Amino acid sequence: MIKKLLLPLLFLNSLISFSQEIVSATLVDLKKNRDVFQTINNDKNEVTLFISDKEKVKAIRLNEKMQIADSISTERPNTRAYSNMIGYNSSNDNTRLFWSSNDYEDVFSQLYDFTSRKVVTQQYSLIFKNEKVLQKFSGNENFYILSVIKKSNNFKLHIFDKDGAHKEQIINLDGFRFFRYGYTKTDLYGVFEENLLPFEVPFTLQNINVKNPTSLTDAAKKRKCYFDNNQIIITLDANIDYTQVITLDLINFVATEKMIKKRSIATSERHFLNSNSFFFDNKLYQVKTSSELFYFTIKDLNDNLIKEYQANAINPIDFKNSEFYQEGGAFGGKRTLDNSSQFIRKINNLNTAISCYHIGQSTLVTFGGVSASQQSGGQAAMSQFGLIGALAGVAFFSPTMESFNSYSNKKVVKIESLFDSQGNHIKGDLQPLAFDKIRTFFDDNNNVSSQTLFKTDYYYLGYYDNKTKEYIIRKFVD
Repeated sequence: MIKKLLLPLLFLNSLISFSQEIVSATLVDLKKNRDVFQTINNDKNEVTLFISDKEKVKAIRLNEKMQIADSISTERPNTRAYSNMIGYNSSNDNTRLFWSSNDYEDVFSQLYDFTSRKVVTQQYSLIFKNEKVLQKFSGNENFYILSVIKKSNNFKLHIFDKDGAHKEQIINLDGFRFFRYGYTKTDLYGVFEENLLPFEVPFTLQNINVKNPTSLTDAAKKRKCYFDNNQIIITLDANIDYTQVITLDLINFVATEKMIKKRSIATSERHFLNSNSFFFDNKLYQVKTSSELFYFTIKDLNDNLIKEYQANAINPIDFKNSEFYQEGGAFGGKRTLDNSSQFIRKINNLNTAISCYHIGQSTLVTFGGVSASQQSGGQAAMSQFGLIGALAGVAFFSPTMESFNSYSNKKVVKIESLFDSQGNHIKGDLQPLAFDKIRTFFDDNNNVSSQTLFKTDYYYLGYYDNKTKEYIIRKFVD
């Protein structure tokens, strides 16, 4: 009898040990229309949390131990004129927060100066008449808005520097080769104008942060970008035969192009083929499938093959460290698939994806496919024309949280595999990641809101406890 009682207690203790460490808690009474996000000073390993409601914004500075070091409060900008939080930059270890109107033409900034204890504001008027905004980036003490100019081969960057000054910079891509879904010649604008619904709306560019696990929902996009302080890497995968890699230099403001071939599959029904890629460690990880074949290749940016794996019914996928499993869809919940053939057929009928993530010196690669959102008619219509309001702000400031939630209302089929730096498969069991532990926490704690998730040396989950009216931060470790 004692043994039976001890087993559930041991299980409970194991859950607590890997997911229950509170590192910070502060009382804050929040009203409706709450948003929470963070900025990270990597040099000092400090974080500034911004917690806002319909009336105020509170900036809370956390030290390297995620303990509260300081805070400043100010009024929230007029919600009618400036409805979206769109970005931030750094200025002498302080943070400047940017808000905008729905069309981005009216921008308002707030510089939170912890030394003077003041919040300094500034207004900007931008013109986007012949531009479509694609993405926003924060880094190198700048805030960038990337747009594409109508009916042209030009990107435009709106750059806000550490002093709050705004300038525009054109990056010309004349001479590059662009095609609609890989076959009909077009210009740069036409590439982003293309409608890839139901999974990908026009004028979208998925931002990928490789420091975090990337969901297959994000990785399945055909138009992706990867930002660091000095460049933006854009990958275009609409063409079944190659990945187009465009590098935007943020120092000299020039663009370069690479065309990385995908594995050829001989078939008379090319429209049934599927493919995608993921840029990681300056290499391109590509996957290509038919209903019966699976190819995984790793190449450098000069199109040189580093490693290749293939699988079919006769030669099953033996380079995996997990079961084949499916969640969501008509069956609901999770279930294990029988074999490689079933897995290959299913992902080829979905939006095929591949994503990579560092575990120590090894690379965890997730292969799979994901469906479009299984939504009501009203929700689908909203997705078709894009969400501009508060959700856009949340997605920008907490992409890790967005990635964590991205499998809701979707069918997902996937496996996970571990490789060394040369692309060789590493056998063995996978240990739970921080994301797995956070998911367990949410299963047991549902009376929370205003969640945000970020990473410095560890993963930190911030959330508002609706009962205690505290904003709490917990630490999770891979």
